[in-house]
Amino acid sequence: MMRRKLPPNVEKNIVKGHVYLSYRVGKGPRIKLPDDPESDEFKLAYAAAVAGATTTRPAITKDAPRSIGALITSYLSSDAFASLSDGSKSGYRSRLDQIRRDHGHRAVVGLTKDRIEEKILKPLHSRPGAKIDTLKKLRILVRHARDLKWLTVDPSDGIKRGKSKEIRAWTDAEMTAFEKRWPFGTKQRAAYELMLNVGTARVDTHLTTWMQADADEFEYTRRKTGVPVLVEKAGSLRNALAALRRAHVCILTTEYGKPFTVDGFSGWMRAAIKAAGIADLSCQPHGLRKTFGRLLADAGASTHDIMAAMGHLTLGEAERYTREADRRRGGRRAIVTLEDHKANRNPQTHSDGLGKAAKKKGNSR
Repeated sequence: MMRRKLPPNVEKNIVKGHVYLSYRVGKGPRIKLPDDPESDEFKLAYAAAVAGATTTRPAITKDAPRSIGALITSYLSSDAFASLSDGSKSGYRSRLDQIRRDHGHRAVVGLTKDRIEEKILKPLHSRPGAKIDTLKKLRILVRHARDLKWLTVDPSDGIKRGKSKEIRAWTDAEMTAFEKRWPFGTKQRAAYELMLNVGTARVDTHLTTWMQADADEFEYTRRKTGVPVLVEKAGSLRNALAALRRAHVCILTTEYGKPFTVDGFSGWMRAAIKAAGIADLSCQPHGLRKTFGRLLADAGASTHDIMAAMGHLTLGEAERYTREADRRRGGRRAIVTLEDHKANRNPQTHSDGLGKAAKKKGNSR
């Protein structure tokens, strides 16, 4: 039996009969990889190791005692953070890093309701989603600070959470405009087809590998929930991948030939949307995942099928799409019924010139 060749820069070491795989470039540091090179976990870990920037973070200067930065460092070492899923940890780190950069120097004991609203939340007024998530993470940090006895009261108490506008699905016109601007053979079209026909979120898309794409079916594990997903490859996705030149283990790379970070991928896709002449800022990359769910429901897919295809944890998440599809179908049926009713009310023939004219009503004598 022919041995399967390992990907570039993957070392195989055998210690006491156990096989260990690791990623290493030259004499650089080794990054441990899962033992099974066929597994989805290996593919994702390998792509992350190649990306480099996704697994290594810039050194952070020493935090002042009992500062927000020190509180974040403490929380990241806590059992509460360790118990989160890998996908949740990634999202938490991203937001906590942003809080550290902007406010890590502030003293925890100096936090008040007014200061949180004015200094931390007000600059995010034009980004309601970021504002809500920042407040959510601040409240987690406050609970941790109270456990550490750094605070005795909750300074965020009384701050209204607010509402964020839900990301919407793309319209048919927006999809047509994007496809016209970015034909097969472009990376933008490949990213679009992946998100539209597999339903991957940005965190699942930016490190997609050719090893995944070459399989008969597309398989991945959602970073956010850890749910494994397997779907058939749509014809348009096959065409987009077949037309793309292979230059890296990852399908999507920057202009410098390196894999994207999550935020870098989002910015790149937003630029592609703008270049397609789509001016509506509510048309976002993640909306393609919503479009995937909408198209499945419109095609008559069951709630359980949608749940499996999108990697949902609960039926309630998938039922949103079937309810919306039922409403659209119901609206169309209602208009057809109304039009039929109107047509049946109109007389089939007119009485003009046919038969005798009706007698005029006169006074009785």
